[in-house]
Amino acid sequence: MPLFLSIKTDEKSRKVRKQYELNGPLYKKRAEVVAKIPHFWALVLETAPPDIDNFIQPSDSKIFADCLETLDVIRFEIDEPNGSPRSFAIKFGFSDNEYFEDKVLEKKFWYRVSSDWEGLVSEPVKINWKKGKDITEGVTDAAVKLFKARAANVGSGTEDKDLPAYKELVKLIEQSDEASNNFFTWFAFVSSYKFITAEESAIESKKKAERIEKQRRGEKVEDLPEIDHDPTLDVQEAEAFLQGDELATLIADDLWPSAIKYFKHAHEAEDDDEELSDLSVDYGDEDGDDSDEDIDIRALVGKGRPGSSGSPPPNPKKARKA
Repeated sequence: MPLFLSIKTDEKSRKVRKQYELNGPLYKKRAEVVAKIPHFWALVLETAPPDIDNFIQPSDSKIFADCLETLDVIRFEIDEPNGSPRSFAIKFGFSDNEYFEDKVLEKKFWYRVSSDWEGLVSEPVKINWKKGKDITEGVTDAAVKLFKARAANVGSGTEDKDLPAYKELVKLIEQSDEASNNFFTWFAFVSSYKFITAEESAIESKKKAERIEKQRRGEKVEDLPEIDHDPTLDVQEAEAFLQGDELATLIADDLWPSAIKYFKHAHEAEDDDEELSDLSVDYGDEDGDDSDEDIDIRALVGKGRPGSSGSPPPNPKKARKA
């Protein structure tokens, strides 16, 4: 990786940390407020921008409308000395429902570094679907099975492609085009390139830090060898959700921090004359540009107070996305 890209990556990490720490108290207050608003997160997802909405099929939308209660993003490595502020978890909370036994589905994404690539990797999440309700058609279960098989296969000399679990998942992906495109299949995502362990990432991160430090001291730093391929082309055929890292980043960096804005889109006419609140969140971008939209949280509380009609549940989408 070129040195200037390594420095740019470190700068972005610092900005992510600063934003998270600055807005953390406001996100906490926001969570207390929106908990009183019926169907808040389902409506946010229903009015999500196209880059996210394209991944939400009618079957996903129905589940969200029926039982999604909370959504949260946690930068779980932000206080760890060797962690990255760009690692995060996306946590969904559900009420009792007819689809799965889980009350919480949490997917973690680790920002990892290799010699020729850096980005987000994850572990597939087991969803305890109720009988006949698995809208992923077995893909999430098969992804969990393969991940465990790969871990057990390390050092054996056997290629991943020769594992029965690998062949099983590939077959399911090939046979189930719609399941591979719905939101809940995203819980099966591992990597758009390859899975990088924490140990591998720590070694490469140390090398990168040493190079940056030498450069800052004015010492000569040898250029890294040229990579003769684009690592993003090395996509595994057994990856169930190829754009899983992209969707996760869109949720963490846009949908979640800007949730009130998207909720207001669903109630734009009602909110036109509301009094502005003194409780607003700065949704400026990572380069420091400020948003010109202040979000009125206090005015929205009335929609969820006892005795109010609240927000109607969103209608599941009627057509499958392209």
